[in-house]
Amino acid sequence: RSLMPRTLDSQITVEKTPSYFVTKEAPRRIFNMSRDTKLIVVVRNPVTRAISDYTQTLSKKPDIPTFEGLSFRNRSLGLVDTSWNAIRIGMYAVHLESWLQYFPLSQIHFVSGEKLITDPAGEMGKVQDFLGIKRVITDKHFYFNKTKGFPCLKKSESSGLPRCLGKSKGRTHVQIDPEVIEQLRDFYRP
Repeated sequence: RSLMPRTLDSQITVEKTPSYFVTKEAPRRIFNMSRDTKLIVVVRNPVTRAISDYTQTLSKKPDIPTFEGLSFRNRSLGLVDTSWNAIRIGMYAVHLESWLQYFPLSQIHFVSGEKLITDPAGEMGKVQDFLGIKRVITDKHFYFNKTKGFPCLKKSESSGLPRCLGKSKGRTHVQIDPEVIEQLRDFYRP
């Protein structure tokens, strides 16, 4: 607890680092810090996630190879390149195995990234239930930002500003060959 942000005993301490889920040492370290930790993992369609990851990288490095070129070791044979980070991160079952060595499934809650966009209050209700806290975040706390294409938090009494996802969120993804998308769906399919 001393490694976490300071909170009162009556408060829940939350730490948000997306890379923890895919970092091999993270489950052991977190378990050693606190065996009672509840984990919240936001996942989305792994193909969409990979395309989003690529779009983000492309915005910073416009000279990178194509999505298709990075996704496959041999596209005609359908050999996906699992060494490419954008692909590997979406291999949720592989990462989950590491966590299940330390934490029971009852301490892990999965949030649908898609539902977080279409029904943020519903997803937040499930998170509040998982944490064992009163449902205080409801529909009235969100509005849909048409410019971003995402729901945003309405401004609170303490802050005059609404809270929305950063500039990199909600950008238009690059167009990908539908065959490539289908090949990746087949790869990720359980």
